[in-house]
Amino acid sequence: MIDFRHAKKEDLERIVDIYNQAVPTRLSTADLEPVHVSSRLEWFKAHNPKSRPLWLILYQGEIAGWISLSDFYGRPAYLRTAEISIYLDASYRGLGLGQAALDHVEMKLSSLEIDTLLAFVFGHNQASQRLFLKNGFIPWGHLPKIALMDDDLFDLDILGKSYI
Repeated sequence: MIDFRHAKKEDLERIVDIYNQAVPTRLSTADLEPVHVSSRLEWFKAHNPKSRPLWLILYQGEIAGWISLSDFYGRPAYLRTAEISIYLDASYRGLGLGQAALDHVEMKLSSLEIDTLLAFVFGHNQASQRLFLKNGFIPWGHLPKIALMDDDLFDLDILGKSYI
């Protein structure tokens, strides 16, 4: 059973734990070292259920991942555009949770007054590329060799979807 709920401050340690699992994979974050809960407090506070939610993904009652919708570019004209991030605990990957998470977000967009989603996905992150492309996101930007990780340069793709 898959369910979703808004994250609470006491969930931040688990959110950070899941995020930090992604750091050494070099697939979904440009952070090169694990982050600390204290460094994510402002990020957490920037989310709110009415416009920029941070949801937990629950699988059989356990926190299996999280989804965030964040401001894009921080200017008022982009208020109806959000960046989506989906992170899954390594032990819960391959269960369809990414698809369920994206379905959940898309059902909530009109009540959040969001018309456009952007996903920033490394070119070598094939699983995330497939998820977004199969759900109607299209390439809106390609930034070649922009991320330096472990002495290699990686591309970043901006995948977008308009809901208007």
